Amino acid sequence: MMPEIALNVLDIAQNSVRAEASLIQISVDVDEAADTLTIIIEDNGCGMTAEQTARVTDPFFTTRTTRKIGLGVPFFKMAAESTGGSFSIQSEPGVGTKVTAVFGLSHIDRMPLGDMNGTIYTLITFNTQIDFLYTYTFNQRSFTLDTREFKNILEGVPLNNPEVSEYIRQFLNENSHEVDGGAVV
Repeated sequence: MMPEIALNVLDIAQNSVRAEASLIQISVDVDEAADTLTIIIEDNGCGMTAEQTARVTDPFFTTRTTRKIGLGVPFFKMAAESTGGSFSIQSEPGVGTKVTAVFGLSHIDRMPLGDMNGTIYTLITFNTQIDFLYTYTFNQRSFTLDTREFKNILEGVPLNNPEVSEYIRQFLNENSHEVDGGAVV
């Protein structure tokens, strides 16, 4: 199992990259009143058939040809369910895939959220051909980063340009701190 949820998100988002998504939406919602941490990763990639969707949580099933097992989705599912939470995956060929994991926020078995800002930063700067829409919500306060807006303003300057990527890193860190006040989730 992975030591933090952010690494699960990175793994699932990499599935979206391999599925040739042009837009990957990631949302993190911390709701202390409801005692939940909800992660949603949605893409417009190639999607999966009903049979593939039904089998994707089986560690001995993978669509990849480079190895015979796929542990990312099963680990993510187990991590959510072990906290009294839930997991669901919806997919349709040619439309995309949506993964939803709900964790019991205060459950003793919930791993830490980890470095979500680092995960989002890495996804954006290593996959500049893909658009990302990231929303972070903490007790109903939120911010959104939409790479389509950045690309529109930058007029062709790549997101992995050192000055731009540093701005993205600072944007993520400053806005998440403004939303959650530096809370450790």
